[in-house]
Amino acid sequence: MFSNFNTKSMPGVIRIKRGLNIPLKGEAEKVFSRVPQAETYAVKPTDFAGLTPKLMVAEGDKVKAGSPLFVDKYRPEVQFTSPVSGEVISIIRGERRKILEVVVKPTEVQEYIEFGKANPKTLKRSDIVERLLLSGSWPLIRQRPYAIVANSTDIPRDIFISGFDTAPLAPDLDFSVKDEKEAFQAGIDALSMLTNGKIYLGLNNDYPASDVFTKAKGVTVNYFTGPHPAGNVGIQIHHTAPINKGEVVWVINPLNVIIIGRLFTMGVYDTTKIIAVAGSEVLKPRYYITKIGASITEFVANNTTQPTEKLRFISGNVLTGSKISANGHLGMYDNMVTVIPEGDFYEFVGWATPGFTKYSNTRTFFSKLLPDKKYALHTNINGGERAFVITGQYDKVLPMDIYPVHLLKAILAGDIDKMENLGIYEVAEEDFALCEYVCTSKVDVQNIIREGIDLMIKELN
Repeated sequence: MFSNFNTKSMPGVIRIKRGLNIPLKGEAEKVFSRVPQAETYAVKPTDFAGLTPKLMVAEGDKVKAGSPLFVDKYRPEVQFTSPVSGEVISIIRGERRKILEVVVKPTEVQEYIEFGKANPKTLKRSDIVERLLLSGSWPLIRQRPYAIVANSTDIPRDIFISGFDTAPLAPDLDFSVKDEKEAFQAGIDALSMLTNGKIYLGLNNDYPASDVFTKAKGVTVNYFTGPHPAGNVGIQIHHTAPINKGEVVWVINPLNVIIIGRLFTMGVYDTTKIIAVAGSEVLKPRYYITKIGASITEFVANNTTQPTEKLRFISGNVLTGSKISANGHLGMYDNMVTVIPEGDFYEFVGWATPGFTKYSNTRTFFSKLLPDKKYALHTNINGGERAFVITGQYDKVLPMDIYPVHLLKAILAGDIDKMENLGIYEVAEEDFALCEYVCTSKVDVQNIIREGIDLMIKELN
């Protein structure tokens, strides 16, 4: 079908030809900054697709780091625990009393539930699973198909880790993990006990990877080169060991591997990680040491170019992240905060201007003559939804051997058989983020993919 999109430039290097790097301003400088402990931390059930939460705490309850805040109603063994010790000060609800956030105000001195140090190589698989479930580390592991929290009763065919991120302004994971060699290896050792297959580690061939990755034991390393989404774990799975119907693989981010590793080396649920705060509207884009669920207030206060009402704060990257407020909280799986201008204005016949300061993935503007220019892009989508037709745009940015428009239309039609045949088991929302970005029809592509996945779960499980 697309016979030449996956060629190898040299043995062991997989070249991704199709995709798009969006040249945004505001890349984080490789400098660590320390900020005071966040005012609040939150765990958000909305971060976990398909989750129906059951609360285990009430406002005013005292918790330790590792104390359960809520569980999965239909899999109560899966606990979602507090990243810090403190007091539950708010349970934020949305429409129909849907739980949106459980907010904890931390104590000055942190207290942790002790789970005990252990060498995962000496433990039984069931003991490792139990420890991950009790500590709240289990939700760090997600499964494909469906991109949901992994089922603890499954034995995955393989486990996949992407050691680099190619999304716009994404953090340099080699920089973020550089001092965590012991914890990363302990995490790999624990994960190796959970599968009878391989642990695949995808690395970027365009620059030397950290020793934390290259010297890790028990992993099968694959090198990739090419534009975004080469760093997406779903793309790496597709190009190394695709998922067939009936198979399950697990995926996990390297920073979360480290959190799992600390559970065994330190015996506690320590969610400390290094994130990037980036974007054209950040005065000092750089890296910060924080914890899962931290309020972003300390990162952005007095650190933006405009008043907060003129800005879009995103937990994650601009393609797949979630909109939050200036005092919102970092998502469970997010390793960055992005700040860009809000698209709250309109430009008369903007498409007819020369556009030296505008970016387009096509040759619409003269800015195409300036290939190295970086842009401060806003959130205005420049139009509304229109007829959904096959244009070939998606094929240019989706490096997978599937027909993306046909899959989306099968989802809209609710045709389970066609969805299976067209590759629904291999994809997640993030894999289609660029399709949504380049779509002239302004179709909400990522939401359609999630609707299709939810339909598959409902019908087949």
